[in-house]
Amino acid sequence: MNSEQAKAVAGPPSGPDTRKRFLRFASRFTVQIALLLLILAFSILSPDFLQPGNWSNIIQQSSIIAIAACGATLVIITAGIDLSVGSVVALSGICAAGLVINQHWPGPAGWFVCIFVGLLIGAFNGFCISHLGLSAFIATLSTLAMGRGLTLALSNGQTVFGLPDSFSFFGGGTLFGVSVPIIVTVIAFTIMHFVLAHTVFGHEVYAIGGNREAARLAGIKVARVEMLVYMLAGGLSGFAGLVLTGRLSAAMPSSATGLELDVIAAVVIGGASLFGGKGNMIGTFFGVLTIGVLRNGLNLLNVSPFWVQFVQGAVIFVAVLLDAIGQRQRR
Repeated sequence: MNSEQAKAVAGPPSGPDTRKRFLRFASRFTVQIALLLLILAFSILSPDFLQPGNWSNIIQQSSIIAIAACGATLVIITAGIDLSVGSVVALSGICAAGLVINQHWPGPAGWFVCIFVGLLIGAFNGFCISHLGLSAFIATLSTLAMGRGLTLALSNGQTVFGLPDSFSFFGGGTLFGVSVPIIVTVIAFTIMHFVLAHTVFGHEVYAIGGNREAARLAGIKVARVEMLVYMLAGGLSGFAGLVLTGRLSAAMPSSATGLELDVIAAVVIGGASLFGGKGNMIGTFFGVLTIGVLRNGLNLLNVSPFWVQFVQGAVIFVAVLLDAIGQRQRR
């Protein structure tokens, strides 16, 4: 009896094998399945959910989280954390708006100010973590407080109005009939996906997150890579501040409060591990969409904002719990 005849006699795969394959498939595409179920549920519960205009709103509203999450994905893959995202977004917007309005800088110059402020804070975070040996949690928590305080001090707690249209292009402009924030989000994810998946730098990021000491022994300059990771995260947060400020046509010192939680949630829901060494931009993209769909759908159902925040926190808890369980099973 040959192997094919033996398989025919044995019959179809047993139940446990089928269940194992199903569980492997479900674990691999958890966020996509969750997103599909959310879309199905909200499309049934709200007739406005599937309208093209609503989906355009979801993507535009999620663009701030998405751009910042591109940088946060790199940070979390290295087993780090960045709690300063919201402060960077607010401070970059206030600095740029102040120079454009009070010092009469041209609008496009304000674009570079936003990115420069983000890069500067990211470099500070990276230096504290990679050279001074501070934990990422403590370093970025300190930057969160200092950045928000500096934002309030520079603006005297007041919103800066009157930004020119040239400055607001990235937040409220259109290109070929498509909203610029959507275009920018797609470009950011495409570039960062290529960097993470197809460059030596991306492989070094994974190596550091997987085993920092082994990466050092393998010749990877860990401190340099970490500096670059936090600078990229800061620069992308600064760019997110540019998009947010342009969208509002104003710089608010209280803007982006709590944004870091949305960003971390999107990355973790997208499959990245807080223990490091795991994650990708495609997963983060679906994580951002999941957060955006969840918030939009609950708002359409007139759910209280307090309960929306509770549900989002519960989703983060479940994602982190599943990650912790998976880590214990792999040991």
